[in-house]
This record gives sequence, C-alpha cells and structure tokens, in this order.
Amino acid sequence: MAHAFRIMGEGQLTLTKFLMVSDVDVDLSNFAQFFENILERFRPERDLLIINDTSMDTLDYTARGKINKGSKAIMTGLGEPVRPLVRTYQGGHMDRIQQTAVYCGGCLVVSGQSYEADPELPLHLVQNCQKQLAEWPVVFVVDDVAIAQTQAAFLWTTFTRFDPASDIYADAEIIRNKIAYRGPVIIDARMKPMYPAELFPREDIVELVDRRWKEYSI
Repeated sequence: MAHAFRIMGEGQLTLTKFLMVSDVDVDLSNFAQFFENILERFRPERDLLIINDTSMDTLDYTARGKINKGSKAIMTGLGEPVRPLVRTYQGGHMDRIQQTAVYCGGCLVVSGQSYEADPELPLHLVQNCQKQLAEWPVVFVVDDVAIAQTQAAFLWTTFTRFDPASDIYADAEIIRNKIAYRGPVIIDARMKPMYPAELFPREDIVELVDRRWKEYSI
C-alpha cells in the first residue's frame, strides 16, 4: 500500500484512476494474465480501497460533470493464492441479465439493459445474485459482452467508463473505520447519459494509416 500511495502522489501519476498492485512477476502487457494473478489473491475486505473527492485527469469524463475532480481506487493481489479461478459461468439464470461472457479466470462480464433503462442493475446484482456470482471476485456490467473477446476492447470499454466512487458496488461493512467489502465486486462500466458519445475513426483515414504505417517511424 505504501508503494501504491507513492505512485498516486508522483507527478502526473497522480492522475491514475485505478491502480492494481501485485508482488508476482508477470508480463504486464498480457493484462488477462496479470489480472488473474491479482484475482487469485484478491481479498475484497482487505485489498480494495476507494478514495473519494480527489484529482482526476481533465480528459476523464466519468466524474459526473466535474472537471479535474473524481475518485480513485487501489486494488491489490499479494502473497499466496486464496482461491482457484473459475473460467466458465455455471451459476444459472440471473434476473435482468441477458448475456454473460468470461474475460479471464475470475472476471465475469454481464449485460442487461442500458444505464438509462436500468440504472440500479449493479445494486440489484449485489442484493439478489450473490449465490450465482459467488465464485467470481469481479463482475463488470457492460453494454455488450462482446468486448470480452479482446484485450484492447475490454480495457478500453471497462476501465475508461466507470468512476470508482460512483460505479463500484459490493456488500460491505465498516470495520475500524475501513470499508470491508464482501463477495463479488460489481463494476458498472456501461455508458452513462452524461458521457460524451463514442468517437469512431473515418474508414478512409484508417485505410490510409494502415497502408502507410511503416513510413511513420513509430
């Protein structure tokens, strides 16, 4: 945690929104592998800290209309594994959930209605689907579970679309003035009405860049 706080207080690293810390030597470019190492060791009552009302990157649009202000989270996965990770969903029907997909071991992606149609869906999962989700340390609520198919789509769609203080849900209690989370951590990564629309590149620009990529010396 001391290392995490140092990162959170170092120059532009203070704009980090969601920091994950592990003591396992792993290839950070393979996010699924890294995330599995975290989730194998993740104890929500100990390893999730949400920091409210702090600095936010100017370009981050998740802070509910505020500029440069938002929240952060630190998630750790340290020591020896505390659970085997499941890789298939066998929990049965969940009310208000239409699709499920697995991104990596221990990480389930689900979708139902849009945020505008069902803003309380993550809270509903916490209150009513603990049994079905008991084996999953982290569950992302998204607009389309197809994003679980690739690393780029998953990271771009999930971690850019939630504010920790507003969009992380879990059963919890306060122990010694610390919020101790229990059970699956539900993260609402759906598009919200206050977010700007997603940008898509022009097809002719994509074709041009692909054709000339080797000329750019990147």
